[in-house]
Amino acid sequence: MPTSDARNTYPEFTPAFPQKKDWALPFILQARAATHGAQVFLDFPLTGEKWTYTDTLRLARRAASAVLLAGAAPGDRLLIMASNRPEFVFSWLAAAFAGMIEVPLSTQLRGSFFEHQVRTVSPSICAIEPEFATHFLEAKKDCASIRRFYVMGDGPATNAAIAALRAAGWSAERFADLMEPGAQGDDQTTSLPVVRVHDPAAIFFTSGTTGPAKGVIMSHAQMALFAQELVELTRLTDADTYMACNPLFHGNAQFLAMYPALIVGARFVLREKYSATAWTSWVRDSKVTITNLMGVMFDFIWKQPPQPDDADNDLRCIFAIPTPGFGEQFKQRFGFDTFVEAYGMTEVSMPMMTPYGEKYPPGACGRLVDQWFDVRIVDSDTDEEVPDGQVGELLVRPKSMWTINSGYYGMPERTAEAYRNLWFHTGDGVRRDADGWYYFVDRLKDTIRRRGEYVSSYELEQTVLDHPAVIECAAVAIKAEEGGDDEIVIFVVLRETASDVGEAEIRAWCQQRLPRFAMPRDILFATDLPKTPSGKIRKAELRVDAKRRLGG
Repeated sequence: MPTSDARNTYPEFTPAFPQKKDWALPFILQARAATHGAQVFLDFPLTGEKWTYTDTLRLARRAASAVLLAGAAPGDRLLIMASNRPEFVFSWLAAAFAGMIEVPLSTQLRGSFFEHQVRTVSPSICAIEPEFATHFLEAKKDCASIRRFYVMGDGPATNAAIAALRAAGWSAERFADLMEPGAQGDDQTTSLPVVRVHDPAAIFFTSGTTGPAKGVIMSHAQMALFAQELVELTRLTDADTYMACNPLFHGNAQFLAMYPALIVGARFVLREKYSATAWTSWVRDSKVTITNLMGVMFDFIWKQPPQPDDADNDLRCIFAIPTPGFGEQFKQRFGFDTFVEAYGMTEVSMPMMTPYGEKYPPGACGRLVDQWFDVRIVDSDTDEEVPDGQVGELLVRPKSMWTINSGYYGMPERTAEAYRNLWFHTGDGVRRDADGWYYFVDRLKDTIRRRGEYVSSYELEQTVLDHPAVIECAAVAIKAEEGGDDEIVIFVVLRETASDVGEAEIRAWCQQRLPRFAMPRDILFATDLPKTPSGKIRKAELRVDAKRRLGG
């Protein structure tokens, strides 16, 4: 069992909104507008537009009222399909104030992936960019629940999308119309519902790397605690500026960046998309103090040519998922003090975090947040606990109600499977050391076991990514016959200028940096890697491809 020694758990913290009855987005925004009304909340540098907390509250309430007057009802799903833009933010907030359930969809969805997610949640209202209208027109039979579209933008593309949707029998209008004063000016034309902490706030879809994506139901309480954990993790205050450049349809940008900023009254800078070449200037120009980066985003930034003013900024902290192997050099180059890290997933919030400013072992993702969560590391076949140091499946249980997921929407069998034995089964391989630090090893389905050792595909991939010619890679196991070892195959994508780099050079690089048991048997080159709509690599497809190419 996890030790109860306070030294081995994350220090207790008081949430920014300590009363759990207040953990609903409408209350939190109203409270923050009352204390920070004139301070800028949303800053969108692409257009130069900014909204104060007072502006944000007024527009959110106005949009929610308009949606309800148009026929939506609390509990309906409001689907959002858009890139990073202010209308996405106001769609999310309008859904919360209307008592509706926000459903953000990846802008990369196409075909059956798109149809599955729309069909699963049966939305009544959609807020979309005009370019995605064709998705709905082409999948009309899967969109029978939809009654009205709000199309973002103001130009020929928006007008054309509205006309096409109307011609197909839907009600459609400009999203901007939601933001206009009603018949009574800024007075609400309809009363807004009382939103409770246990009400569903959002449905975020998993990546679906091995099967159809599952829609994770997140209550208002879960989203609020998730965001407040990030506030604690980064020591975020109203003096900070938090920048996000990940897509808002991903929780990393929404409830781990935008929502935490809203909770404390900070300025939230929304960039339209990630750019390794622009990142340094963005941080400097917007006076960013906190941001977050995931995986290869670090590598792409690190491989940009160093500039003499890289450290000329106000940055103090990066939330890393996870901290790169070159983390100390990264801090020195870009002039900030602190990395923080956590283990989290949409389903279970963040049961492990690294205490701010405390040095943590390489590869560790944190200590147990014992105040809010119970966890176990178990044999995935028996659910019996394994000893410290051994890799097992992470199981999570909340200590406060409604602070992890409320199930998978429309998938009762998958919900029951995940919650068997009254613990949520994460599917992640994790180990705990004797000092109470937790280490994420891999998704269990992607775990590599060779010569009696577990090989972290992340650590292996990070080693290969350190090669200056490599821009992307993925390690997979070719499962051996029963009783034998897995064989490791790594797929490598090279820079266009590195066509002279071959297998021998990559192998030599690995031999100098990896233990023998982690050495890949095969190195396969590719022009790109298959990914889910949210950008995760489809390793199941790579395993099939490896067997095909290797004649297995």
